[in-house]
Amino acid sequence: MKVENKRVLAVGAHPDDVEFMCSGTLKLMKDKGWDVHIGVIANGNCGSMVDSPEEITRIRRHEAINAAKLLEAEFYPLGELDFGISFDDQIKAKVTELIRMVDPIVVFTHPHEDYMCDHEVTSMLVQMACFGAPIPNYFTNATMPSPRTYKIPYLYYWSPLDGKDIYGNFVPQSIHVNISNVISFKADLLACHKSQRDWLLEQHGIDAYIEMMKSTARLYGENCGFEYAEGYRQHLGNAYPKENILKEVLGKIVKENKKHSKEV
Repeated sequence: MKVENKRVLAVGAHPDDVEFMCSGTLKLMKDKGWDVHIGVIANGNCGSMVDSPEEITRIRRHEAINAAKLLEAEFYPLGELDFGISFDDQIKAKVTELIRMVDPIVVFTHPHEDYMCDHEVTSMLVQMACFGAPIPNYFTNATMPSPRTYKIPYLYYWSPLDGKDIYGNFVPQSIHVNISNVISFKADLLACHKSQRDWLLEQHGIDAYIEMMKSTARLYGENCGFEYAEGYRQHLGNAYPKENILKEVLGKIVKENKKHSKEV
């Protein structure tokens, strides 16, 4: 498999989504010489019980920038509002412009079914943007538009939070990445999002923020023989690349379960 470039883009609905769900894999790719890019569609303005929307937006942007710096990643906030992510022409164009600007060969995002609508719509937006980015007659109307990409990137959906669907059932993944050696680094990335960690500390009396991440990683690790793992499904539908590039890049720390590799 020929790797045309070494750029990876992870797109989350909110600040901290990427760190929660795929930052272990991003760190492992970074250590292999990949350039890491993080896009966030909404600004996190609903992520506090006490701060105003303006104040928590400022806080969460600062936290996201600090996490990106720790990962040595580029950070791109798209500035939409929480619960305002919709599958409309304006936001589709924004996300497509992000794909074109970064021109990644690998993209990560939310699964199509998750516990909240912002995540699910983000998944649809990223899927559409990956498909639309190479199409010359799709215009984003940006002030200085980026050129179209050469091809559709490899697209991966990370697991739902807690590894469960909206009915509380476990959701198996077809690809697992062993993140046991970088789980502490992943916890450090999440700890950059202090506002969210403190909120859960106050509400639950324990460091549920970090422990929730670890419990999900432990759950998928147990499912494939690793201590901690991040689980993914690859978009294998028409026109999308079919090879599992993660296996090519990361080698033996990636396990595939063909039983759950149904096309999405």
